[in-house]
Amino acid sequence: MDKYLDFTKNFYINKKITITGSKSESNRLLILKQLFENLKLENVSNAKDTKVLAEALATKEQTINIGHAGTAMRFLTAYFATKKGAEVILTGSERMQKRPIKILVEALQKLGAEITYVKEEGFPPLKIIGKDLTEDTVAIEGNVSSQYISALLLIAPSLKNGLTIELRNEITSIPYIEMTLTLLNEIGVKTAWKDNKVTVLKNEKVKDKILKIESDWSAASYYYSLVALSKNRKLSLSNFKENSLQGDRELAEIYKEFGVETTFKKETIEIKKIENFKQKKNITFDLIKTPDIAQTIAVTSFGLGVSCELTGLHTLKIKETDRLQALKNELEKFGAKVRITEDSLHLESKEVRTKSQELGSKNQEPIKIATYDDHRMAMAFAPLALKIPLLIEDSKVVEKSYPDFWKDFESIFE
Repeated sequence: MDKYLDFTKNFYINKKITITGSKSESNRLLILKQLFENLKLENVSNAKDTKVLAEALATKEQTINIGHAGTAMRFLTAYFATKKGAEVILTGSERMQKRPIKILVEALQKLGAEITYVKEEGFPPLKIIGKDLTEDTVAIEGNVSSQYISALLLIAPSLKNGLTIELRNEITSIPYIEMTLTLLNEIGVKTAWKDNKVTVLKNEKVKDKILKIESDWSAASYYYSLVALSKNRKLSLSNFKENSLQGDRELAEIYKEFGVETTFKKETIEIKKIENFKQKKNITFDLIKTPDIAQTIAVTSFGLGVSCELTGLHTLKIKETDRLQALKNELEKFGAKVRITEDSLHLESKEVRTKSQELGSKNQEPIKIATYDDHRMAMAFAPLALKIPLLIEDSKVVEKSYPDFWKDFESIFE
């Protein structure tokens, strides 16, 4: 279903939005709850990815199709490898079957896992026969996907002798690894990270504990973009913490460069546009720790007529789509000048104008934004409707991470 957006008029001041629980935290805690059944979770994400993971953990079926859910594929690969007696085929969508998983599989095999490729080597589907993993040390590349590392860390307490992981090369998305370790610590599992070695000790049981999951900072990014593209507007978002575990908490600092001020209150943040803010015309960000907000930042920059250079983006090429190429394709529909490399995006400043405006026509035709089966493409471009009419193709793709996005987003506008 396509969605037409035209919010070139005003939107309400001081609207309050409650965002679903963090997908990243929810997915990690669902795995930990399988290991420690006495944990209780509150404010679990209602994202499709999280629901897919929960259903996969509960199913008795031998073939498990997780669709586009990349986190589920990685976490479940590790989980089922340790589930003695289990025998499953773990598969996914056509795109998922093109997303590499060899690094994680090889790491698990070195620990003693029995995993084979059903079709092409290095890619799903996988046949997994669960067994006791006897080894307690493994080395893995740290510069590909932090989810490989988190997948190993999450199963570590259940291994016979715990686990020590040696991280090779530069480490990508460190905040997500730190999130996993902090959640382990929070439930009573002992961990250590010194130099390039991360250790998790064996733990058979933990104390009863209720864990309330914070709202998703990645989802908050679209509202930061909306405020940045507006004039003297503000929004309230809940439930958020100033000392968040989520790396995308950096939004509060990054968006100062776009004139957005964040005020932390009790489990709520208020974001507002600074009056008479003088916008820089050139901005540079290293997003190696926060790659999931790259699309939002690129669209915000374009909407404000700001040139930007975004680096640290090498993982974007193996996401739901090649996000760097997708961004280039869609921004160029507006006449933007975009250059991409294997790990960066360079955008030249340009006023946002439709072709009909350039030709002097009064009737603006909405520009169609392809979403490439990628939830973040749909949501990242939505705030640009403040500047220009848009048609978001396959708008239901947002269900992957934020099913209520369109309801929440449109509720802001008159």
